[in-house]
Amino acid sequence: MYSCCTSLMQNSDTHLKNISEKLSKEIYKDRPQFTMGSLLLSSAVILLLISLFVSTPFVLLLLGALTSVLVIFVALFLFLHVPELKSKAKRPPIAGSMLHQLLYFNTLSDYQTSLAKKHRTYRLIMPLHSEIYTTDPANVEYILKTNFPNYGRGAHIEIMRDLFGDGIFAVDGEKWRHQRKLASYEFSTRVLREYSTAVFRDNAAKLVAKVSTIAVANGAMDLQDLFMKSALDSIFKVGFGVELNALSGSDEFANRFTKAFDDSNFIVFRRYVDMFWKVKRFFNIGLEAALKRNVKIIDDFIFDLIRCKREQMENEKLVREKEDILSRFLMESKRDPENMNDQYLRDIILNFMIAGKDTSAGTLTWFFYMLHKHPLVQDKVIHEIRDATQAKDNICAKELSRLMTDDVLDRMHYIHAAITETLRLYPAVPTDGKISVEDDVLPDGVEVKKGEGISYMAYAMGRMTYIWGEDAVEYRPERWLDEDGWASHLPREGICIQANENHGCCAPLLVQIPTCG
Repeated sequence: MYSCCTSLMQNSDTHLKNISEKLSKEIYKDRPQFTMGSLLLSSAVILLLISLFVSTPFVLLLLGALTSVLVIFVALFLFLHVPELKSKAKRPPIAGSMLHQLLYFNTLSDYQTSLAKKHRTYRLIMPLHSEIYTTDPANVEYILKTNFPNYGRGAHIEIMRDLFGDGIFAVDGEKWRHQRKLASYEFSTRVLREYSTAVFRDNAAKLVAKVSTIAVANGAMDLQDLFMKSALDSIFKVGFGVELNALSGSDEFANRFTKAFDDSNFIVFRRYVDMFWKVKRFFNIGLEAALKRNVKIIDDFIFDLIRCKREQMENEKLVREKEDILSRFLMESKRDPENMNDQYLRDIILNFMIAGKDTSAGTLTWFFYMLHKHPLVQDKVIHEIRDATQAKDNICAKELSRLMTDDVLDRMHYIHAAITETLRLYPAVPTDGKISVEDDVLPDGVEVKKGEGISYMAYAMGRMTYIWGEDAVEYRPERWLDEDGWASHLPREGICIQANENHGCCAPLLVQIPTCG
């Protein structure tokens, strides 16, 4: 009986939905669809019912406050969006609001994908503005490359600054160009590449040894947590030249730093859908109070490392090539001590850590998840490793990592394809946004207003059939290969965007080294 009723309700809902959609198309043809209507109507009904059955002073006061908020919201909505009905400008359809972002926060990427399947480019409305979201490859290339100067961080800078400071992800203009130039030079040097490769290989061996120990004992493990700690150890060693030992968990202060680092990233991300984060920051309450405490822990630790490194370099008698990033930047700061002070160095290196840690660990987590879900792919990966390294079954992790030379890695086409396919479906940054500096028109004809936010959805793009074909949602590494090895004729829009983005840094390098090593 329950299943029959459920089926009947679903059929009725579908029928009513079809009727509603037809009526909407007739009434609001060629106009934005105001999806906030249902929300406003529901709020009005609730307020009316409360006023009918409850009349205490407190409830009436609350009712008045809610009514005022509702009136202000409606007035703002009409003021901002009704003029668009009279305009001939091509604007993307309204597909939701900030409320929807909050409701679907834990499955935000999937929610955005469901909207993208209906509209390649759409808008979500906010209290004072709207945000454009797109999966159109031509639009994405235009934003990130063709007309890159017109799209910066803008208002996003304020959201990120408390944690990111003046790092490359939270600045525009000359500061961004300086850091980009500096990072491009440093990460292309032989010394840093060789040093970072050795660090990642050593920590990969430690990670494999720990996983093997737990597996032999038939114990349970949180792979993502292990990947995150291992990646942080590697990034910290490359960045500061010191051991954090997050994977071993032996250092209590390192554990505090790791937790503060992860929690701060989450809180900053949460700000994008929290309309009241500035109020919370002003009163130092809730998550904003936690962010302030966490940033202090991070800053105290990093500034102490910078001070110690400065003293070490000043007292060092033997001149040798500096390997870690902080040492190299400290040498650079001698040429411009006023601008490259301790705060600036903190911001540069912390941004590097944020970029490298989560991209590496997140990719590893999804990669192993996909191997677990696809045993045939897992078998091919293992077979290729054995063939390329000529390793024996009883080889230890440290010896295996030593065999992973650049030449060996270059021969592992299938693993490369499997990692790339993982990034296609689970990109390190599912959604990334910019702010328009001036009015503009995208390649699909959509007009973008000055100061309007526009985001490209890499996660959704990896699932679009018009880019990848009908099997877009399938995990199939073979799509990247042909008879001669790596295929060159396939679309790259859904996978290489973040690696090619001008605001990017060394993340692609950091993903490849720990994953393949």
